[in-house]
Amino acid sequence: MYPNESVLSVVLTLHSLELPQMSIYPVLTFGIMTYLIVLLCNLTIIVTICLNRNLHKPMYILLLNLPINDTMGSTSLFPHLLYSIWSQDRSITYSACLTQGFFIHFYGGASHVILMVMAFDRYIAICLPLRYGAIMTPSNLMRIISVMWFIHFVIIFVLFCLLMPHRICQTYMADLICYNPSLMKIMCEDTTVNNMYGLFILSLYHSLPLSVVAFTYIHILVTCVTNRQSDAKMKALQTCGTHLVVFLFLEFNTLFPLIAHRAESIPAHLRRVFSISVVIFPPIVNPLIYGFKTKEIRQKIENFYKRKIIRVH
Repeated sequence: MYPNESVLSVVLTLHSLELPQMSIYPVLTFGIMTYLIVLLCNLTIIVTICLNRNLHKPMYILLLNLPINDTMGSTSLFPHLLYSIWSQDRSITYSACLTQGFFIHFYGGASHVILMVMAFDRYIAICLPLRYGAIMTPSNLMRIISVMWFIHFVIIFVLFCLLMPHRICQTYMADLICYNPSLMKIMCEDTTVNNMYGLFILSLYHSLPLSVVAFTYIHILVTCVTNRQSDAKMKALQTCGTHLVVFLFLEFNTLFPLIAHRAESIPAHLRRVFSISVVIFPPIVNPLIYGFKTKEIRQKIENFYKRKIIRVH
């Protein structure tokens, strides 16, 4: 048992990556390339939206939050993971583990909230086009974004504050990354309050966004089906279908590892794979689906590179 005064300096050991010696450098190279692709794609979307005044509209300002969040989520995972692969050292201090866990939960919850707000924005634009300008004013937009981030920060901050009074009894964690359920398993004391608050967050972040997205997309699809313009109908249906698949994938990917911690029958290796994949795949897929497939953003990026090529020649 470690007293509260020294617990932050305790060194924990995460589950081994179990990499054969011959595969360390190929896996490290692949990991570095993946992280660089994530940074390149998401930073391209961020810079494109920030530097082009034509994109300073509610739809794109809301979209801007997604690559910012994805960059933060990937950065909470990749640097330490890449160091672990290179050094074959799975140790991490308790304070660093808490920090990583906070940012991973912050990233995961924010992904749901941002996609929910983006879906609501599209609902107003497509189903209530005449009222869109009055509802999504610059002041209302900033208010929505500020409240969204503030409430989300408070919820996740309280989640990790509840861990602070507890002492830990072991230093081995049976997971590849630090997050709340894995941290609770090394606590000595009763974590009933933590479990109850965790279940509250779990139900809130999965039921509310899913309900809002289902409501908005059903109304969007009904509006598109009744639209006489076949081209607009097909484009909207394809967009909604793609976005819905991405959202449902995120729902499953974040929900599964949290449930797996509470169900002994689910294999531990599946829990580990899904817990780490949620910080890898969405930051790669989101820029492609929500950014580069958006005509206005794609055109701005293409024009930028065309000007660069012309200047070089």
